[in-house]
Amino acid sequence: MEQTNRFTELYYYLQDPHLVARFQRICGVSGTFSRTVCATSGSSKEEDRTHSHNNGACHHHRAGGNESEDTAIRGAGEGEKVQTTVMGVRKRTTDADVTKKHREESENLPQNGAVVTAASAGGETVGVGSNGRSLAAGQDGRSGAGANLSGATEDGEREKSSTVKPLRKNSLTGETGQEFLIDNRLLYYMFTFGTELGNELFYITFFPFLMWNVDAFVGRRLVMVWVWVMYLGQCTKDVIGWSRPASPPVVKVEVFYNSEYSMPSTHAMSGTAIPFSLFFMTYGRWEYPVTLGFSLALCWCLLVCVSRIYMGMHSVLDVMVGVLYSVLILLFFLPALDLIDSFNLTCRYAPLIIISLHLGLGLFSFTLDTWSTSRGDTAQILGTGAGVALASHVNHYLGVMPDPSPDQLPLSMPALSAGLMGAAMLRFALGVLVLVATRALMKAVTIPLVCRLVGLPGGDVRKARQHMEVELPYRYIVYGTVGFNVLFLVPLLFSYMQLS
Repeated sequence: MEQTNRFTELYYYLQDPHLVARFQRICGVSGTFSRTVCATSGSSKEEDRTHSHNNGACHHHRAGGNESEDTAIRGAGEGEKVQTTVMGVRKRTTDADVTKKHREESENLPQNGAVVTAASAGGETVGVGSNGRSLAAGQDGRSGAGANLSGATEDGEREKSSTVKPLRKNSLTGETGQEFLIDNRLLYYMFTFGTELGNELFYITFFPFLMWNVDAFVGRRLVMVWVWVMYLGQCTKDVIGWSRPASPPVVKVEVFYNSEYSMPSTHAMSGTAIPFSLFFMTYGRWEYPVTLGFSLALCWCLLVCVSRIYMGMHSVLDVMVGVLYSVLILLFFLPALDLIDSFNLTCRYAPLIIISLHLGLGLFSFTLDTWSTSRGDTAQILGTGAGVALASHVNHYLGVMPDPSPDQLPLSMPALSAGLMGAAMLRFALGVLVLVATRALMKAVTIPLVCRLVGLPGGDVRKARQHMEVELPYRYIVYGTVGFNVLFLVPLLFSYMQLS
C-alpha cells in the first residue's frame, strides 16, 4: 500500500504543471499573466493536482456544486471542455460546433491564461495593459506615488527582459498567444531550435537532404521508422486524451500545437527515434567514431525533449513516457527493418499492400477522435511514408539510385570542398523547387476534386477540410506524391542533369 502511494505521488508530481513552470522560471521565462488568482482559497495541494487549470483556463468552483463535475474551458482547445475524472486525469470532450464557437468568441477569450476583462477580486479591480501586464488600483490606497513606484519597478524589469510572443499561431484556432518575458535569450534560441527538430519544416528538409546528398538507403529506412513512431504516438494521444499543461502557471512559449492532446510527447518520441535510429543504421556502414555518433544522438534527444518542457507544451511525465514508448517501438521495429525494406523492394504485390495498409491506418486514426490538426498530420505522415515506399519499389526495378554492394562498405566521409558543398546545395535547391511545385499543383487539383466527389462545397477550404472525406484523401494524395517524388522523380532529374 505504501509503495502504491509513493507511485501515485510520483505520478502527480511529474504531471504537475507547477513543475514545468518552475523549470521555465529557472530558464528565465516568465508570463505576463493577470494578477487575478484562478484558484479557490484554502485548497490543498492534492486538490490543486486533481482540479488544476487546463490549458490556460481556471477551474471556477460552482457554489453548492460537486467539484468532480467542474469543467473548464481550455484556453487553446476552442469549444472544448476538460472534465476531471475520479482519478484526477483530465479528459477532453469536444462540442460539435468547435470552430464556429471559437471564431465568434476568440477575441473575448483569454490568451495564455490571462484574464483580459476587468475583474473584481477582494475589492481590487484588475485589468491587463497593452503589454499584457496587470494594472491594478483598488481600495488598498495604492495610487499616486505607489502606482508610480510600481510602474517604475515594471519598467526596470522590462529593461532587463525581452518581451516575446509565440513564433507561430495556433494551428487549429489561429490564436497568436500572449506575450511573455525572456531573461536568457541563449536558452530561448537553443530550445526554439530544439523544438524545431520535431516540426514539419525540419522533416521536409532533413529527409530529402539525407536521401539526395548522403545515403538514400539510410534515408528511406529512417522514414519508415519515423512513420511508425509518429503514427503510434498520435493514435496513443487520441486514446488517452490528456490536455496540455495548464496556463497559468505554465507559460505557453509555443501555441502552434496547443489544441492537440499531450500524452505522450510525439516530439520526444521522434527526438528519440530519429537520432538513435540514424546512429544504429549508420554504425558499421559509415566510418566515424562510435563515441561521437552516440554523443550526437544523445544531445539531439535531450535537446528536443527538454525543449518541450521549456515551451510549456508537455509535462515531465509526457516527455518521459514519450522517450520510453519510442524505445519500446524501436526494440520491436529495428530488428524487422531488413525484412520490411526487402519486401517493399522486391515483392510483386508491394505497391498494392503499401497503399492499402497506409490508407487503412489513416482511416482507423480518423475514428479515434473528433477533427483536429493532428488528424491531418497523421494522414500527411502516412502519405509521405507510402510515397517513399512506392518510390523505393520503382527505383529497385528501374535501377535508379542502386544501393552500394556489401564489398563497398563501410563508406567513408569524402573530404569537404567548395565543389562538393556547391553540388549538394544545388541538388537541394532544385529538389525543393520540384517538391514545392508538386505540392502546389496537387493541392490545387485534389481539394476541389475530392469536394466534388463527396458532394461538399469547396468554397471554404478550411471548413471542407474538417471533414474526414476531404482531409484524409487530400493529405494522403498530396503528400504521397511528394514522398514519391523525393525518392524517384528528383533523383531521376539529377541523373539527367548529371548531378547525381
